Amino acid sequence: MLRQRGSFRRFAARAGVLVVASLALSACAETQLAVHTAKRMTGPVDLPPRGIYKIGKPYQIDGTWYYPKEDFRYTEEGVASWYGADFHGKPTANGEVYDMNDLTAAHRTLPMPAVVRVTNQDNGRSLILRVNDRGPFAKNRIIDISRRGAQLLGFEAKGTTRVRVEILPDESMALREAMIAAGRAEGGVAVASATGAEPAARPAPAPAPVVAAPTPPPPVVQAPAPAPVRQAQTAAAMAGGSYIQAGAFSTMENARHLEFQLQDFGPTVIVPVQTASSTLYRVRIGPLADAGEAQRLLAQVRGAGYGDAVVVTD
Repeated sequence: MLRQRGSFRRFAARAGVLVVASLALSACAETQLAVHTAKRMTGPVDLPPRGIYKIGKPYQIDGTWYYPKEDFRYTEEGVASWYGADFHGKPTANGEVYDMNDLTAAHRTLPMPAVVRVTNQDNGRSLILRVNDRGPFAKNRIIDISRRGAQLLGFEAKGTTRVRVEILPDESMALREAMIAAGRAEGGVAVASATGAEPAARPAPAPAPVVAAPTPPPPVVQAPAPAPVRQAQTAAAMAGGSYIQAGAFSTMENARHLEFQLQDFGPTVIVPVQTASSTLYRVRIGPLADAGEAQRLLAQVRGAGYGDAVVVTD
């Protein structure tokens, strides 16, 4: 028989979503965290202090294409992982600052920010998180969670776990509309209708315009050209040249995460280097034309929050 031990309240990383949790103790003395459904927002949305509402363009990581979109019916089951100190204090994909102690997450295609419920299928724990970053890029994972989120969901030590991820449509759209109204949205994101209708970008059964105008999709879907470019860049990086090195990691997954964050600055490469005990993955931008370009780009990269970036020539 379950007996309630207490409760606590916590804001889900300033997303404006109130998380209510209860601790219960079973006859077998097993503790379980049960986080209830987020309350429907009735007041002003509490916006993150930084960042914009962003969907983003299609992108390629390690030969795989990803297509971000607004999907307010999204639900998926798969493997979750978590990320922490390597990215603490660094920019997220929508311009926020990653705090491993906040309740946030990274997803490959959902709009940012969006509000999701993540349920650990191994222990039943559930948590409300704000998606504000891109990742993970390991093929068997569907979401990357902050360290604090992993602690509350009970899989920090294990590293990964089976989860169910569900977007909360009302909360996500309210956050979207509040950020657009505040002028904090990526260019091209339309304002939702004042009549209260769903946003225009929300999936709807209207295939006719797509069939009538097939020209835009093919360049995105049928665009394998970047893969050979990436291979050529990697070869060039091995051979030498001038680059901005923004980070070095012991895992390829962390390197790919940073590689995505740097794509707006120019061509990116991951250069593996074998050390005495392991492989180090260096993330670089380049090659660059000359020293002047390298210094200008270095200033931009550092100004964007990557203070450890340096110019390298090997």
